[in-house]
Amino acid sequence: MHVPVAIIGCGPSGLLLSHLLHVQGIDSIILERKDRAYVEGRIRAGVLEMGTVGLMERVGVDARMKREGIIHGGIYISVNGKRVHVNIEELTGGSTVMIYGQTEVTKDLIQARLDHGGEIVFEADDVSLHDIESDAPRVRYVKDGNPVELTCDYIAACDGFHGVGRQTMPSSKLETFEKVYPFGWLGVLAHAKPVADELIYASHDRGFALCSMRSETVVRHYVQVPSSEKIEDWSDDRFWNELRVRLGEADAELVNEGEVFEKSIAPLRSFVAEPLSHGRLFLAGDAGHIVPPTGAKGLNLAASDVHYLSEALIGKFKQNRDDLLEAYSDTALARVWKAERFSWWMTSMLHTFDDHHDFDGRIRRAELEYILSSKAGLTTLAENYVGLPY
Repeated sequence: MHVPVAIIGCGPSGLLLSHLLHVQGIDSIILERKDRAYVEGRIRAGVLEMGTVGLMERVGVDARMKREGIIHGGIYISVNGKRVHVNIEELTGGSTVMIYGQTEVTKDLIQARLDHGGEIVFEADDVSLHDIESDAPRVRYVKDGNPVELTCDYIAACDGFHGVGRQTMPSSKLETFEKVYPFGWLGVLAHAKPVADELIYASHDRGFALCSMRSETVVRHYVQVPSSEKIEDWSDDRFWNELRVRLGEADAELVNEGEVFEKSIAPLRSFVAEPLSHGRLFLAGDAGHIVPPTGAKGLNLAASDVHYLSEALIGKFKQNRDDLLEAYSDTALARVWKAERFSWWMTSMLHTFDDHHDFDGRIRRAELEYILSSKAGLTTLAENYVGLPY
């Protein structure tokens, strides 16, 4: 079996890439280790940049997103209970973000891909990549106990941080950069009314908190916890009480408790692998980079990778251009590193570290106070939050 593009991973980046190629008449196959129910149930981000929204529009998978998504033109930043509104739309000359869960994005893309006859192989076990430096790379996997091998022209690894894609890259050709933060986010999904009309990023002496939403009836809230924290130590009551403390007295009264139907702790790290390509293998999304969620960049960075990679592959198949594929890694990484900087910056400013009473802690607090008091500072924040142009 031969297919022009083999895509590893059925997350939003792999699905979006497959759709973008399909629109141009380029066939692909998606291999996914998990079953469909698991993939569609993964809880992930919920803030979409307009660039990501635009890609969904280009492939015609935007009807439910436009119907159910919530446009936000700003965010709130609270410092020890004092809340400031950041009017992102005004500061950027009209740019906004959309609240629409990654889970819903994935569901929409899977259904549309199948409706258009796209091939998705769920529960593809033991995926391995071979001959990536040749003109005919091969992909092997096991389906229902039967070994399968296919050849392709290119492989797109959209299979996440622990996937086979980056592991196949020759270690001698790969350089990695990583920062692990000493805390994580304890997050809950609950059936409740949002605390405010837009997201609240709260910096407090006890730690960071975020009040987000998935809809007008489902909220996603987080509190910063030490990396060593155990989920079983956090009852629902303890979570709601801690969230109120970090929001401050006035906003605490706005918290609506509801049935918690998901609770988890996510570690925070920054990670980048360079380059994002070798031979006929290309990395996209979490396979090549991770950002802490403070800047809402994870899904959106994956989408920008897919934008660059799809343009490069289309250029090759339609015009026999090699230059875009050769430039893919450098082009994508230029935007990746800017998003890494922004995510690190937001994380550093808004979270509490062990040294928050020392010099470095005072510097971080001074930085936050300056940003909130300066139009230039707020504009920098706003431009990065809505997403830099492709």
